[in-house]
Amino acid sequence: MNLSALQDGARERSLSILGGFHPVPSDDVPRASETILLLGPDEPAFWPAFRNSPEAEDGGADPMDRWSRRVIGGWAETLGARALFPFGGPPFLPFYSWALRSGRVHASPVQFLVHDTAGMMVSFRGALALTERIALPEPPPAPCDTCVERPCVTACPVGALTPAGYDVPACKSYLDTPAGSACLTGGCRVRTACPVSHRFGRLAAQSEYHMRQFKGA
Repeated sequence: MNLSALQDGARERSLSILGGFHPVPSDDVPRASETILLLGPDEPAFWPAFRNSPEAEDGGADPMDRWSRRVIGGWAETLGARALFPFGGPPFLPFYSWALRSGRVHASPVQFLVHDTAGMMVSFRGALALTERIALPEPPPAPCDTCVERPCVTACPVGALTPAGYDVPACKSYLDTPAGSACLTGGCRVRTACPVSHRFGRLAAQSEYHMRQFKGA
């Protein structure tokens, strides 16, 4: 088993390995885990795969979480691995910390995570805890290190998300206004302002889905 073969397996499931790490005793991972691989959507293939899934069509609650449990859980079983998920708590597993441990994900100037290829559109549907130590490449430099303009800092039209913090009520209130419809249908302006996000390929319909889920939470 190697990372290239596992990445192929992830893409067969409309997912992508966005990073990984070899746990140390201080990491909150299952016992006997030698490698943790973080899984996120493979864009733009993920959205149509999800929309055509039984979970998206059956009208039940939490369709994307159920899709993730079925797809990632089934794959983990074939690998003799354990599937881990960022939902289903409390308590919640420390995916934010795990993402930083990978070296491919960093805290942006506004503290949202930023990935070397997904930018601030990075998200996780789950992770694989493997009992085998998989060789991992050295991570690339953090994209924010060479980002001079830092558009994420000033992108929020109501200043709800800045280096000073995140005013969630102000963000949700803005989404209820006519002016906020652009954020609601096109995605968070802070996330989309990231230059790396521009190259990622997430479909606008997927961003709208997540924004409506956030607004209704």
